[in-house]
Amino acid sequence: MRVFDNEDWVITSAGGVTGEAYLAQSEQKKLFLKRNSSPFLAVLSAEGIVPKLLWTKRLENGDVISAQRWLEGRELKAHEMKSERVAKLLKKIHQSEPLVFMLARLGKEAVTPQHFLNNIMDKAVSFNDWVPIKQALAFLTRTKEKVKTHYKRVCHSDINHNNWLLDEDDQLYLVDWDQAIIADPALDLALILYWYIDEADWESWLKGYGWTLTPDLQLRMHWYMVAQTLIFFFYHYPRNKKEAEFYLNNLIHYNQHSSRF
Repeated sequence: MRVFDNEDWVITSAGGVTGEAYLAQSEQKKLFLKRNSSPFLAVLSAEGIVPKLLWTKRLENGDVISAQRWLEGRELKAHEMKSERVAKLLKKIHQSEPLVFMLARLGKEAVTPQHFLNNIMDKAVSFNDWVPIKQALAFLTRTKEKVKTHYKRVCHSDINHNNWLLDEDDQLYLVDWDQAIIADPALDLALILYWYIDEADWESWLKGYGWTLTPDLQLRMHWYMVAQTLIFFFYHYPRNKKEAEFYLNNLIHYNQHSSRF
């Protein structure tokens, strides 16, 4: 991949699932490069949600390369997800009209509970005899009408602590937006609260976000947590049985609490 016109730069893989991310390094500078990133990146940069977009360039083969400032920082640790700054940045994301506008322009339609359920049902065909999966599907089907909401915002959908970065100036960013959708913000909230925060502290954390922990929100978060756990399980099952087992055990735990709703 030839991006620069001189030989001063060394380009190496930056890892990641897609294999489309690179580190470009010269004697004096480092850049984060991404191949064929979405135009959505420019809006995320303008909103201060991801590191600053410096330039984009179209290569001779038609690929478009984007360059961002390389962060000399670190990922958040799991316990840091409890912080109010995480809640405030997520609130900023969910309230951003430019993010919704750009995703809609790119052809993304709002994802409803029925869309989630249809996707899950298609993938569940090979697991018809698995009791935890049958129980989860029964809960999702029984309550799908109760979790409908007209309030749809841009959701990250993969909001684990490894995607939250602190730079050298203590600026917080949320990166890796390949799974972004327009949906109920309860989707993102569920992933943070269920994974990182004791249930006794949910109300306090949500106060920093700007919402109240109502029975309706509790149901919506539980619904999306069950749905996302199924999606994660289906993704990992053919690739990493240990990871798949982790999500299956989580699903069994969530099923035990589904009767509350």
